[in-house]
Amino acid sequence: MSERGRRPELARLEDELHALGPVVVAFSGGADSAFLAWVATSTLGVDRAHCVTAVSSSLASSERADCAALAREWGLRWTEVETDELSHDEYVANDGDRCFWCKTSLMDALEPIASGESAAVVLGVNVDDLGDHRPGQRAAAERGARFPLVDAGFTKDDVRAASRALGLRTWDKPAAACLASRVPYGTQVTIGVLGQVERAEAGLRALGFPELRVRHYDKVARIELPLDALARAVDHRVAIVDAVKAAGYTWVTLDLEGLRSGNLNKLL
Repeated sequence: MSERGRRPELARLEDELHALGPVVVAFSGGADSAFLAWVATSTLGVDRAHCVTAVSSSLASSERADCAALAREWGLRWTEVETDELSHDEYVANDGDRCFWCKTSLMDALEPIASGESAAVVLGVNVDDLGDHRPGQRAAAERGARFPLVDAGFTKDDVRAASRALGLRTWDKPAAACLASRVPYGTQVTIGVLGQVERAEAGLRALGFPELRVRHYDKVARIELPLDALARAVDHRVAIVDAVKAAGYTWVTLDLEGLRSGNLNKLL
């Protein structure tokens, strides 16, 4: 690897990956998993780094397409697998442990691949992720998944800084949690709800709002945008209302507190 972008954490990450041996990277296309996929492939080679994207109704089609694009651009060994989290009644019920069942389905899909390659399953969890309510991490860890970014001491800012130094276009990619994270706990997660959220968010991105969340409250959409985008949203309110109503919502609201990743966890 070039010394360009090399940081102490990066050297530790490379050491962690060498120690793990062959790896199967859970590759969602976000900044963290993309960085891990690139470093794993660069460090171990394509024969020992297999990047796998879990495809389900909770993955936006735009994210799936970007995974494919990144795999082509970076020369990753890449596979898609289908997961069936919606088959778990506990996931559909959407209580506080929804993410546990999502990661359970992920591990169900990744473990056979990893077993066939005598590889470890690795996830792009960073140090900052450890402080939030994330039962999915517990599910993955209980099944033997490893978090090399955590072991190497990477924070979210470290991931973005190292990605930028390495020339990875994902360095400033907005966070894009699964679509189910837009649904308040206690509201059932269904294919219809996930599709409605995806259509609304796609409509807003087409209007020039790349970083956002559309929180689903039955017929009401609560839009979260960065604070510096609120004024522009008001200026484009007619187009925004049209786009969100076209997705199936009756009422459209703009959250004046702005975008807060994971804010529904505060309601637990």
